[in-house]
Amino acid sequence: MMKIVSFKICPFVQRVTALLEAKNVPYEVVYISLSNKPKWFLDISPHGQVPLLLTQSGTALFESDAIVEYIDEVSEPIEPGISAEQKAIDRAWSYMATKNYLYQCSTMRSADKASLEQRAEKLSKIFAKAETALTQQAHQGPYFKGGMLSNVDIAWLPLLHRAHIIFKHTGYNLLAGNPKVILWQQGIMQTSIPQKSVSADFENAFSSFYLSKDTYLGNFEDCPSNIDRCNQSQCCK
Repeated sequence: MMKIVSFKICPFVQRVTALLEAKNVPYEVVYISLSNKPKWFLDISPHGQVPLLLTQSGTALFESDAIVEYIDEVSEPIEPGISAEQKAIDRAWSYMATKNYLYQCSTMRSADKASLEQRAEKLSKIFAKAETALTQQAHQGPYFKGGMLSNVDIAWLPLLHRAHIIFKHTGYNLLAGNPKVILWQQGIMQTSIPQKSVSADFENAFSSFYLSKDTYLGNFEDCPSNIDRCNQSQCCK
């Protein structure tokens, strides 16, 4: 059985576990603390980062892109029969998502309103590109390419899942202005892959970091109304 070394709220790890869930490939997760990395992990991880995948033969694989490609090669594709050209297009859309994982993280950790708005505006550009693509292909959903789940959906899943949690707890919508992306997000969430690809306490761990009181969004966690109304009424200060 494959073994994934993970930090609970790492989006790069979730991309890997989401793919395994989508393919129904059994795996085991070992969680570590990034502030106190065990020696055995550092001994086999060239750059000391997660995810790290241990194959059934015990080989350690690193870098999420390489891990995802390995999983695709040793298991049945979630979208069979696509051309080499389409695979390249799918990889390009996937890279677009993964390149913005860390930027979404910094956006959610913004300490004040100005920083949040500035970062969210930049982040919104990637969602606007997805919105354009969905519009051009007369998107019928529920997934990026229509009725079949693909690697593009898996790559964007961490972004869409985290945006869902932020909206659920604060009313702040990182996907605002992109209705087709919001419908896509709903389709992804309904698969239950986002929930299955993380630990049982993921949402609590995520909220304790990204919605802590030293973040702007943390001041609006579990607010009874949306964040704009809270800004006016000061109901959650």
